[in-house]
Amino acid sequence: MIQTDSALYRVLVVGAMATAALIIAAMVYQYVFIGDVPGELNYRLGNLRLEDGKYQEALAEFDIQLQVAPLSTKGQLGRGLALMGLGEFNAALQAINYAIDLKPDFAAAYANRGILHDKMSRHEQALQDYRKALKLDEETGEGPDWLTRFFRNQYDAPPTIVDRAAYLEQELKKPVSQRLLQIPEIDKEQRSYKFEKKL
Repeated sequence: MIQTDSALYRVLVVGAMATAALIIAAMVYQYVFIGDVPGELNYRLGNLRLEDGKYQEALAEFDIQLQVAPLSTKGQLGRGLALMGLGEFNAALQAINYAIDLKPDFAAAYANRGILHDKMSRHEQALQDYRKALKLDEETGEGPDWLTRFFRNQYDAPPTIVDRAAYLEQELKKPVSQRLLQIPEIDKEQRSYKFEKKL
């Protein structure tokens, strides 16, 4: 046990207080400046709803965001992810395609369109999108970091688009009768790619 009058104790207390102050300052800064971007709050709320699996609520938030910022590529992507979660694949594809039309080098949109094509059993198209996403931004292939997985209560890293692309390449080389392109218990672990960077 650390003595309350020791130097180590004082360093730990000061470090904890400084960390708390930095976190609070970052939250205040983010809250104060969030209003600078039209619809940003709705976009962030939409992402939170996606994380919770509340796809209808997420869709409502993205729709509100897109009313004030109709050309938001990340809003269109979020809308597509919510629709994908609701099983409305054609509408999801339309939203993600629109995000790509708005920003043709949007790696996260290609990664998510690949996931959507996979869900729609369009595996060749999925592979093309995975490759395009990785070509545009190699970080897309890393999947969620440990902190994101912690908040998702997901201790093992899920399959990434790199894993999926390699698997699809291998299977698509086989004769059609020997291909195993879907494994539901593994496929359900694949998560969408949110876009958190500034455009």
